[in-house]
Amino acid sequence: MATVTVMHRQPALWRQCHRTAGIGICRLHTSSGNASSKEHYKVLVLGGGSGGIAMSARMKRKLGAENVAVVETSEMHHYQPIWTLVGAGAKSVASSGRPTSSVIPPGVKWVRSNVQEIHPDTNTVRTDNGMEISYQYLIVALGLQLHYEKIKGLPEIEDWVKFKIGSNYSVQTVEKTWSALQNFKEGNAVFSFPNTPVKCAGAPQKIMYLTDAYLRKTGKRATANIMYNTSLPVLFGIKKYADALWEIVKNRDIQVNLRHNLIEVRANKQEAVFENLDNPGETEVFEYEMLHVTPPMGPNPVVKGSSLADEGGWLDVNKETLQHNRYPNVFGIGDCTNLPTAKTAAAVAAQSSILDRTISKVLKNETPDRKYDGYTSCPLVTSYSTVILAEFDYSGQPLETFPIDQSKERWTMYHMKADVMPQLYWHGLLKGFWGGPGPYRKIMHLGMK
Repeated sequence: MATVTVMHRQPALWRQCHRTAGIGICRLHTSSGNASSKEHYKVLVLGGGSGGIAMSARMKRKLGAENVAVVETSEMHHYQPIWTLVGAGAKSVASSGRPTSSVIPPGVKWVRSNVQEIHPDTNTVRTDNGMEISYQYLIVALGLQLHYEKIKGLPEIEDWVKFKIGSNYSVQTVEKTWSALQNFKEGNAVFSFPNTPVKCAGAPQKIMYLTDAYLRKTGKRATANIMYNTSLPVLFGIKKYADALWEIVKNRDIQVNLRHNLIEVRANKQEAVFENLDNPGETEVFEYEMLHVTPPMGPNPVVKGSSLADEGGWLDVNKETLQHNRYPNVFGIGDCTNLPTAKTAAAVAAQSSILDRTISKVLKNETPDRKYDGYTSCPLVTSYSTVILAEFDYSGQPLETFPIDQSKERWTMYHMKADVMPQLYWHGLLKGFWGGPGPYRKIMHLGMK
């Protein structure tokens, strides 16, 4: 089929009508000293993101710090959900990060290296500095992989600020979103959503709503055309919240283009090229004054290259117990898994509680008795003071914590997103004490939900 190209010019005036496991020496977290090239732990955790740290804390309490090790290369640990607000200038990027040494449970061994290979048939893991670590039980929490390089033209762009491009999905690019927003004059503000699984699927449109709010506040909205180009056939996957969001985009004159996937950025011309997924071979070119890129994402390459992966490259676990489907001493949590639910920090919290129970039962040679229902949450930031708190399960049905209609914009939910949830993360989830709002939901709904 011949390529059809449609140019969207920037109007002079717009009517108001519409993570992962550096190379280093393995050492005790609480003391110095070199490690041997071959070590053994009762529980080995791969990855020091939210899931890995939470499970390390839980396993330390269950088995003792000396029996637990974490493989993680990054020297900094970031609370990524706050990057939505960093990109909009409401929080600083510094507030999102803390030294990894401060979040790894005291006494737990921190292996500062990348995971190179996983060999579940021999219960061993090899790191890129040549260390071989054997384990009795393995928890895989390696997250997913960002693929900015899959967007033609993007890897060659050295100065994103100059070309008014940003992305809230990495610590290196999140502040560039804020720069692009501040430097906006007039024209198209374009926001993309890729044709792959993503983490925090609401984030690409959260920054769009915040951009709308910022441009209104600074008197630039009348000369802006805000466009959300998503590869999905829907605005949001859960109908209750999608209905509310459609009303917002209608009332705020935001243009939504479904089934549009970003495939190329022509920085010198400030053009973004999207393929029309419903008409293969057809592309549309959008000029932009600001471009927010949500990169394609995929499975962690180490997981994908191991026998632990499913056909798609994701960690193959039981969706109820989080135990591996073929290796009973292997477990998974978070973005690296093939769990059919949204990949969020809220999902990790709920999963950590279930996985803790699953491992307790396995240690006793008993059958796991608690089932993960797919709970996940997405605080949909719709302005600098409002949030729609979406919560749902495997079935795609709302699973709301509070006895109110959470599809409505509320300032209380914004306060929870901006101020309460970060505290829950640092002092609850990462310390192994927060396992999601399940117990509180029952109380709020008088035991009926």
